[in-house]
Amino acid sequence: MNQTRARLERHLPILTWAKTYSRDTLTSDLVAAVIVTIMLIPQSLAYALLAGLPAEMGLYASILPLVAYAIFGTSRALAVGPVAVVSLMTAAAVGNLALQGTAEYAAAAITLAFISGLILTVMGLFRLGFLANFLSHPVIAGFITASGILIATSQLKHILGVDAHGHNLVDLITSLMAHLPETNIFTLLIGLTALGFLFWVRKGLKPVLLNTGMPPRLADILAKAGPVGAVAVTTLAVWIFNLESHGVKIVGTVPTGLPPLSLPSFSADIWSSLFVSAVLISVIGFVESVSVATTLAAKKRQRIDPDQELVGLGTSNIAAAVSGGYPVTGGFARSVVNFDAGAETPAAGAFTAVGIALAALLLTPLLFFLPKATLAATIIVAVLSLVDFSILGKTWKYSRVDFAAVAATIVLTLGFGVETGVSAGVLLSLALFLYKTSRPHVAEVGLVPGTQHFRNILRHDVETHPSLVTLRIDESLYFANSRFLENYLLNRVACEQPIKNIVLMCSAVNEIDLSALESLEELNRLLGDMGIRLHLSEVKGPVMDRLLRSHFIEHLTGQVYLAQYDAMVALTPKEEAA
Repeated sequence: MNQTRARLERHLPILTWAKTYSRDTLTSDLVAAVIVTIMLIPQSLAYALLAGLPAEMGLYASILPLVAYAIFGTSRALAVGPVAVVSLMTAAAVGNLALQGTAEYAAAAITLAFISGLILTVMGLFRLGFLANFLSHPVIAGFITASGILIATSQLKHILGVDAHGHNLVDLITSLMAHLPETNIFTLLIGLTALGFLFWVRKGLKPVLLNTGMPPRLADILAKAGPVGAVAVTTLAVWIFNLESHGVKIVGTVPTGLPPLSLPSFSADIWSSLFVSAVLISVIGFVESVSVATTLAAKKRQRIDPDQELVGLGTSNIAAAVSGGYPVTGGFARSVVNFDAGAETPAAGAFTAVGIALAALLLTPLLFFLPKATLAATIIVAVLSLVDFSILGKTWKYSRVDFAAVAATIVLTLGFGVETGVSAGVLLSLALFLYKTSRPHVAEVGLVPGTQHFRNILRHDVETHPSLVTLRIDESLYFANSRFLENYLLNRVACEQPIKNIVLMCSAVNEIDLSALESLEELNRLLGDMGIRLHLSEVKGPVMDRLLRSHFIEHLTGQVYLAQYDAMVALTPKEEAA
């Protein structure tokens, strides 16, 4: 019974926190939900615009997905919904299939969310969360920085009130410059005013409110409501001064009501066209989401389950697909706001969904005159916080290889678009892993006088003997580095030194695969032909278990020692030891 309950709670985390839910927790979650709802309404509309979708789809993607995550997610503070990078990737993926703004375009976005949800859910059920570890942090940072630049640049057309298109920085800038003479002065005035106001609100409004004696919690709520204020004022201005007739582009009719029941397309052609994009969106969304969730959980000494997070995000995307939305993931900005606002459980997300649903029912008629320039300003202010060029300086100082990966990801994303950039990022991450592990650090070590410790002969004053060479391998041995070790050893013994014994110190070796085993067998044979015995020391139990299942130990010319010091004592000539 206990095992069944534990298994059920692992797959339905809501059962864990719901049994201790209290009135104080409810109050905290409701306050957080109010703040996040205020922030999420303009963001949802703006990100739908970024994805090239009708504004209401942003609201739809912010209702049922939050409920699904509240049931299946493990983070107490993660806020799921449309985010900038995934919206841009959605536009890039779906833009190849259908014309922007058409019913087919929206249907393709819904299908993309469904495919992404299935991928994430299946990965979670098969506990494949570890696969995201192959996407290195420097590459992710480079991709997000480049995406932020692309997103901000793509929104300048709405600030200027012109038509401009392109999926990379060069095309966007070229198109903007070509249409620059067509700039609408009223749109530009609205866009720049909204930008200035929103940039000031992020840092300046809360201190002003606090100086008036306003309670901190109320000041925080009003500061977070800055985008709502921009939406309200600019919408009112367009309506009062009839700026639509002067060329200011507005959102127009936003359907009133709850999300409609929708089904994805099951066309094989559409699925095959969207599958790779869905995989990339799933991986990027998962990595971003788990990074945020882990950071926030650590602040309260909580933990998340990455595999269950896959299920939580997967079901959220499926929920988005069946309710007229598009791909979603955990957003950094709104999750931090949710956390700072005092959210105690995922129920805060469910309450936020209620708030968004009420907005979809009651407020959408008020959005008719909302200028697209204001939504573009909201996006620009949000995504510029993602741009972080300091990663270039950090990686340049720490690792030139990582710097090359970051720089390449940024250049490829800006030059060829997000799909090429993220694909290159995944390949670069794998290539970096293979490159680093294919050339493992191998140190020749000696005995530190008066101890039983062994250190690198190039860094420390240690005791050695010309007939004995000890090499410490600081990496697991597998197909990519087995040849490197073989060449390293053969080069080491090709000298005038009277080497009789070689000891491989395996304290850092966690695994030896079949390719590496065959390489060790060949080394054992070649060294034996030279009259040199091969020994192993400090082999870990699981590695030894596997070696014993082969014939390697039987044919080993030397021995396996429990400790390197034992090997040193046994293999150093007695007269030298004396």
